[in-house]
Amino acid sequence: GGVRLMLSGAEEPEFDHPSSDLYFAVPDIQAAYGKLKESGVHFEGEPHLIAKMPTHDLWMAFFRDSEGNLLALMSEVAR
Repeated sequence: GGVRLMLSGAEEPEFDHPSSDLYFAVPDIQAAYGKLKESGVHFEGEPHLIAKMPTHDLWMAFFRDSEGNLLALMSEVAR
């Protein structure tokens, strides 16, 4: 129903804690990033290319919630 679930272990020691990473799919990552940043959300960095897939490029921008959990915006940009 439009939900993608990825189960994996932590790749880096700083991510090895009891929580889940949530990725929010957005149609325009630059617009969503700009709007959230203007609202005071602190991002770990700007949106960036994660992977080139056969039909699209996967872009992500990471940020943390009030308890320090890692979250991300995710956008599949058609080529």
